[in-house]
Amino acid sequence: MAVRTDQDSPWKEILRQYFPEAIAFFFPDLHRLIDWKKPPEFLDKEFQQLAPDTAIGKRYADLLVKVWRKRGKAMFLLLHVEVQAKPEADFAERMFIYALRIFDRFRQPAVSLAVLCDGNATWRPHRYEFSCPGTHLSFQFDTVKLLDYQAQWQGLEANRNPFATVVMAHLKAQETKRNANHRKEWKLSLIRRLYESGYSRRDVLHLFKFIDWVMILPEGLKQAFWLELKAYEEERKVPYITSVEEIGFERGVQQGRQEGRQEGRQEGRQEERRSLVLLLLEQRVGQLPDDWRDRLSQLSLTQLEALAIALLHFSTLADLEAWLASR
Repeated sequence: MAVRTDQDSPWKEILRQYFPEAIAFFFPDLHRLIDWKKPPEFLDKEFQQLAPDTAIGKRYADLLVKVWRKRGKAMFLLLHVEVQAKPEADFAERMFIYALRIFDRFRQPAVSLAVLCDGNATWRPHRYEFSCPGTHLSFQFDTVKLLDYQAQWQGLEANRNPFATVVMAHLKAQETKRNANHRKEWKLSLIRRLYESGYSRRDVLHLFKFIDWVMILPEGLKQAFWLELKAYEEERKVPYITSVEEIGFERGVQQGRQEGRQEGRQEGRQEERRSLVLLLLEQRVGQLPDDWRDRLSQLSLTQLEALAIALLHFSTLADLEAWLASR
């Protein structure tokens, strides 16, 4: 299955969009100490000066954030998200070096936090230390391991914090690396959950962008995914995602709609849509006989779109026959 190499990007973006929620989800004790009425200050330029190597070949997302305690005193948070697949031998040392540089710059210690997204259940770095004659240093930082949430799936489903969805998407992306069809089904399931849990349009779009980025699908399933998503949104009358052009993702179900397309392109789009509907039908009811395919080939584009919505409730050929008879 195709993979993206810039997984830090969606993590950094979602952390900035929901930073208080991230701290509340992963580090609730720390969240209670912070005065969230004062907006967090993201120190991107300062951190880039302290750790210029993070811009080269990174497989993680780092944030240096200035917040305020409830008593009014400033506090620096170094939040590190490690998304690479394999453990890193010098991870704890790197956390210590960053913390040391922050102290040197601001003359104030940082609260160092790490979110470990790898698939190795035994890799749990949380301390860096060394000893030599007359000297001992021990640096400890707080960590969470996303794999631990696999055993808390029901709790994640019931949790309205946006980062419950983030964790679910990450875990299912790992779980379905070798099964594209299961990934498509889980991707649709997670997106449906956004609507059914009552998230706002803004939250649906932000969380969809993260899900779509980490749960990448092969070309053969992308268009089927978009068709099912469009049908679901039309059924619920909430076209948040498929109607938003500025998201910028590929939409196989919308290709060919740009102004000025020639009539031949329009016909090509109709055939493409017909093929996708047939694919989804066979996933629902099994192999279609040739005479059924001939009947479906006579449907107009409007009828095909109606069928794409109706087939969500099909389970047998009889369901399809009843639908066609009603037309």
